[in-house]
Amino acid sequence: MSKENKSNKAFGLSVWAISNRTIIYVLMAVFLLLGGTAYVTMPRENFPEISETTIFISTPYPGNTAEDIERFVTDPIEEGVKGISNIVEIASTSQDDYAIVAIEFDEEIEVDLAKQKVKDEVDAVVASEDWPTFNNAKLEPSVFNLNFSEEMPIINVSIQGDYPTDRLKEYAEVLQERIEQLDQIKVVDIRGAQEKEVEIAVDTRKMMASQVSFNDIIQSVANENTTVSAGSMRGGGQRRSIRLVGEISTPDQLKAFVVTTEKGSVLLGDIATISFKDQEATSYARDFGTATVMLDVKKRGGKNLIEAATQIRQLVVEAKSNDFPEDVSVTISNDMSSLTLNQVNDLVNNILFGVLLVVTVLTFFLGFRSALFVGFAIPMSMFISFVILQALGYTMNTMVLFALVMGLGMLVDNGIVVVENVYRLIEKEGMSRTAAAKKGVSEIAYPIIISTATTVAAFIPLGFWPGIMGQFMIYFPITLSIVLGSSLFVALLFNSMLVSQFMDVEEKNMTFRGLVRLSIVMGGAGVFFMLVSASTRGFGSLLLTLLALFWLYRYLIKDLANNFQRFFLDRLERGYEKLLQFAMRGWRAYAVVIGTIGLLFLSFVLVGIASPKVEFFPDNEPSQIIVYIEYPEGTDIDKTNQMTKAIEQVMIETVNNPKYLDGKYNFLVESLVSQVGAGAGNPETDSGSQAEMPHRGKITATMREYKYRRGFSSEVMRSEVQQVFKGKFSGVSISVEKDANGPPVGYPINIELSGENYDELIRVANDVRSFVIKENIPGIEELKVDVNRNKPSMQVTVDRRKAGSLGVSAGQIGLQLRRALFGEKAGIYKKDGEDYDINVRFQQSDRYNPSALFNQNISFRDMASGQIKNIPVSTVVEAKNIAGYSAIKHKNLKRVVTVYSAILPGYNANEIVGQIQTQLKGFDMPKNIDYTFTGEIAEQEKNMQFLSKALGFAILLIMLLLVFQFNSVSKPLIILFSIFMSFTGVMLGLVFFNMTFVIIMTMMGIISLAGIVVNNSVVLLDYTQLLLDRKRVELGVEDEKLLPKEEVFASIVAGGKARLRPVLLTAITTVLGLIPLAIGLNINFFSLFASGNPQIYFGGENVIFWGPLAWTVIFGLNFATFLTLIVVPVAFYLSKRASIRFKKISF
Repeated sequence: MSKENKSNKAFGLSVWAISNRTIIYVLMAVFLLLGGTAYVTMPRENFPEISETTIFISTPYPGNTAEDIERFVTDPIEEGVKGISNIVEIASTSQDDYAIVAIEFDEEIEVDLAKQKVKDEVDAVVASEDWPTFNNAKLEPSVFNLNFSEEMPIINVSIQGDYPTDRLKEYAEVLQERIEQLDQIKVVDIRGAQEKEVEIAVDTRKMMASQVSFNDIIQSVANENTTVSAGSMRGGGQRRSIRLVGEISTPDQLKAFVVTTEKGSVLLGDIATISFKDQEATSYARDFGTATVMLDVKKRGGKNLIEAATQIRQLVVEAKSNDFPEDVSVTISNDMSSLTLNQVNDLVNNILFGVLLVVTVLTFFLGFRSALFVGFAIPMSMFISFVILQALGYTMNTMVLFALVMGLGMLVDNGIVVVENVYRLIEKEGMSRTAAAKKGVSEIAYPIIISTATTVAAFIPLGFWPGIMGQFMIYFPITLSIVLGSSLFVALLFNSMLVSQFMDVEEKNMTFRGLVRLSIVMGGAGVFFMLVSASTRGFGSLLLTLLALFWLYRYLIKDLANNFQRFFLDRLERGYEKLLQFAMRGWRAYAVVIGTIGLLFLSFVLVGIASPKVEFFPDNEPSQIIVYIEYPEGTDIDKTNQMTKAIEQVMIETVNNPKYLDGKYNFLVESLVSQVGAGAGNPETDSGSQAEMPHRGKITATMREYKYRRGFSSEVMRSEVQQVFKGKFSGVSISVEKDANGPPVGYPINIELSGENYDELIRVANDVRSFVIKENIPGIEELKVDVNRNKPSMQVTVDRRKAGSLGVSAGQIGLQLRRALFGEKAGIYKKDGEDYDINVRFQQSDRYNPSALFNQNISFRDMASGQIKNIPVSTVVEAKNIAGYSAIKHKNLKRVVTVYSAILPGYNANEIVGQIQTQLKGFDMPKNIDYTFTGEIAEQEKNMQFLSKALGFAILLIMLLLVFQFNSVSKPLIILFSIFMSFTGVMLGLVFFNMTFVIIMTMMGIISLAGIVVNNSVVLLDYTQLLLDRKRVELGVEDEKLLPKEEVFASIVAGGKARLRPVLLTAITTVLGLIPLAIGLNINFFSLFASGNPQIYFGGENVIFWGPLAWTVIFGLNFATFLTLIVVPVAFYLSKRASIRFKKISF
């Protein structure tokens, strides 16, 4: 390419857009329409949906101990699946009645394929001869994967009233059926009410007196309670079906079943009590202490949470009006849609506030008309992004919206550079609009393409983020890359066309008469819309506000903006020119560069001295305070329920402290729901488990939205709850936790011990627990060991010789005890389209009586003599009480025990774990036992390693793109130098403002900063190089010759001065776009225009979550702006001086 072409290059795409404005107008209209539709229809969520790359195998096996579950179920499954490729980890829990195996896969295999592979191997295990059976059928393991959005209830519906639980359950089933018909809903679970069964409660004495066995009863019910089709009979030209109806229509009909005729007919009603009753309680539910039947509603993945909650509320209203008595109370609690809607609306308002700030700054820097050109890029870029995001199947969640907030200031960067360059050509060189647009856009087209590409390149490595955290955070880089790409498209096509048509250096004054006419039209329309209805009042207010701004601009803002440009900016440019000339001369150039490097090292030294706190994820203000209650394994659910009631009353008194009340209205706590048994598990330790948990209870206090809390902290309330429970209840474990801020990563304190001898593992784990407790490390809530050997059990030993001589096998004895105690399904009773099990077992007074249980007879017919034998169980067995395992856990086929704890509010997890790690060096750990810190700390280390590598790869990609752009090494090195130096601002900000280093957010901010800093440096150096190329043409300097040092000096100063405004503007707009989120200033523009109430408040969930990232970018970018304007030109000048000195022309 010739020197003339290099200095006067044209960009074809923008030139085409300028020449074909009709096509561009149509494209703009299409994107506005599609983007608006996408924004309205995209599903809303709090956090993005995450499907774990973990496959679960769930196997219920009622009536068995943890040891037997491990031996008969867990071990065969683990052996069967361990050979599957792409497995990262196999973990399992075996407990009474239930086994759960979790198989984690790497990212290289699709979840569906992994699930199918697991299912194939499990089917092979089940097909083996020694796989256990239950109710005369082989156990059927359930293979599934989890989507977190489908596992957490989105809403609870509580039904209360002075009615029996059965009646309340019927009302609940009405709502359950209707809600499950909604397309958005996956499942609705009923809590606080039990399923029904037909129980045949056998009287032991009558059964033995009649010489009836369980086999007799089960076979009688199975044979009699049946309907059989006998076929068809032909005759008289007809074909008549014959059907024998034997199924019972009421449970009482079972009483007439003949069980045996050995010594006269014995009816079932003679030896057993038959009832249609609730099964034994598996769950209890209460709302603020009042017993309730509760619905847990879970939505389908990818469906709109807001729509689902709205339709559920409508169904509840209709049911209350049409189906339920007036004295039945139906309330909704734990509604995640309100929290989601609030966070989404806050981020949308942050975007609007950012737009307002950005357009205001642009007005002062460029004038109102140019500000509109640049400001136009904001909604247009976002609408294009919405179209693309919807096409990718994304939801409108906080990750996506923050990426839009983050991109708010960045997406106007390209527009600023385009508009400012065209504005300069019209103003300084007197060119026409069209010519200035074509030349101005062509001058900076390739630099802004490369600068956008380098910004996107910084986020590309984040797209390879592994694990669950990667699934959670990947929406941020993808959305930001889409936004930046859209802004580039808008700048090169739409902005270039608009400035060619409407750009004007002189601001035209609107006449007083014109303003009056505008006021009549806009004011009349505004008043009309305000008066016509409440729904249009907001639009009317907006019209009137815009009208007021026109008057304000005409008589105040315009003069202020002109004076700002005429005096302040001109002085700023002259001052900057002198400062740059001063910095570039003589030894001062070296001093500037060396001083900047020294400042970087100083910032790291200050960080080392200050030692800011380190966190893995932002520590949130809880939206839910969750109290987990755990008795020892084997505790009866009624005992757990009584203790939960007592704890619940204490918690109600605590949360209803008068300081949180306004009369009877609690402005901090919205609902307080208690659950006992099923549904009371802890997702951190019981993820995927469907086991009944009679020894567990859970109390969930849901907070009101942040803006309604009147400045009170929910974290302080959590601390108060922890304090009031401290030492108050003995014999029960109470843990006060909060909802997770992001994906689950485990407890902050999580010490995992592994070995072969489980008794020794449990003993050592308890020793570790006691050792750490004695160290008195502050901040630990309560150290717990996840398994124990305190579960009460009874071991029955068979006297094989005696049993064999009497003709009784161990299998017969075990089956007899199982049927008596647990029961066995004998058939099905059908009623109103529902199926209910018919279960045979001892009556309750005998079932839990050891004497009756072991003195029962085993009745069977001796095959040798043909006579019925009755052998008392107690004659062939010996029973003794023992302690069994509460659970047996495996990781990668090794037995493991975990010591874990949450931390108290206000304490730092990293500091506490660091102290524990130091202290454990003095613990005498057996050589055959290994221990490691897992949970949050392991995730933290893994993600820190990835983010460090991602930063390195991002810088490498940026370097390659810069070399491609400049065909040089020195310029890319100068730009990379500015990236590293910008970290100084981040470190100094952390030190001087005493902020926490949040690993995920701060590191993402640093990576984002690397992409942002490049932007201005590329545009500045490329334009400076353009001036140098033009000077070569002007002076006729040949390629192999170098420009004189004076000309290089003047061109670099001129380039810096020409790019001062766009560099400042891009930095200011990026910072202003983040300021509302960084300081937590929330203004509701929708309510402001609709009702006049802006609902201003500071703080909230969004600022806690995203604040660290926002401040990282703000600190770094402020310092980077100084680097771009001073240090980059100085370093570039030094490279040219070196070229001249050593006569190198490779730059």
